[in-house]
Amino acid sequence: QVQLVESGGGSVQSGGSLKLSCARSGPILDAYTMGWFRQAPGKEREGVATIDSDGTTTYAESVKGRFTISQDKAMATLYLQMNTLKPEDTGMYYCAAGPFRANPYSSGDFAFWGQGTQVTVSS
Repeated sequence: QVQLVESGGGSVQSGGSLKLSCARSGPILDAYTMGWFRQAPGKEREGVATIDSDGTTTYAESVKGRFTISQDKAMATLYLQMNTLKPEDTGMYYCAAGPFRANPYSSGDFAFWGQGTQVTVSS
């Protein structure tokens, strides 16, 4: 059973930076997709960024140029570097794992989820 634990959330002012981490334990296929999703109060969960086992990345338009997803395969850890944060980036951020080339816009494609870490950006 795959387990995912996020960390690194917090409160920052607009323009600030945060780096989220997601530690994975348990077996995973050689071919997979890992991703970050977020959910703001009263809104649906949305895909932020994904990275496949071959290093292919995708980003939501709203975060392109500001966020960077990366992974350390040896440490089984996923990261999300978030720069130039905006108040609209506020939300609970979730780490997720799914099959290779999982649809980055479909949370239903991802079978394993962490508990989330809160990110709050004030103006």
